[in-house]
Amino acid sequence: MDLGPSERAREYVAKTKEFLDEFVYPAEPVYAEQRRALAAEGRLHELPSIVEELKAAARERGLWNLFLPDSTDPAHGLSVLDYAHVAEWTGRSVEIAPEAFNCSAPDTGNMEVLHMFGTVEQQQRWLQPLLDGRIRSGFSMTEPDVASSDATNIGTRIERDGDSYVINGRKWWTTGAMDPRCEILIVMGKTDPSAETHRQQSMVLVPMDTLE
Repeated sequence: MDLGPSERAREYVAKTKEFLDEFVYPAEPVYAEQRRALAAEGRLHELPSIVEELKAAARERGLWNLFLPDSTDPAHGLSVLDYAHVAEWTGRSVEIAPEAFNCSAPDTGNMEVLHMFGTVEQQQRWLQPLLDGRIRSGFSMTEPDVASSDATNIGTRIERDGDSYVINGRKWWTTGAMDPRCEILIVMGKTDPSAETHRQQSMVLVPMDTLE
């Protein structure tokens, strides 16, 4: 099996390296200073403004949502394997580059879930703003009393009540939730405790304003 980059991937790797050299690496000290200033004001989870500038520059150059496979977003024509070669480079500036390309977790996985399983309404309300980089999302799996890296341990219950769902449980370390731009959570819990071990869990969309 050939795991090397395709010709298309080599093109995007070259564009990525050029963008890192021209925009991202020079922005790192600016990012650090803006992060310090925000922290001093108690705004620990806000995004330094330099990243929004980088996002605009990356999108203008077609370096945007590259994590989506070519079958989902033919605009860039990259396969999952091709993207791995690009991600190897964006990981060299882990605090800046992935978000500049709108390819940072947990949004990447959440967008794929919404694309594959979301209704048209959910895609319009949540997926499109995420693809545009206008909002962020969170992924809520970890729980304080169990080893949540194994989802079969999860104790949070998700129970249907008419047209609604009632969620009972406790989550922590919810990736992305503290970002003030976070508007939607994907919450994992058990919907059928009597099912086979690996078929008990489901995920539900929970808008952040539900928690208010």
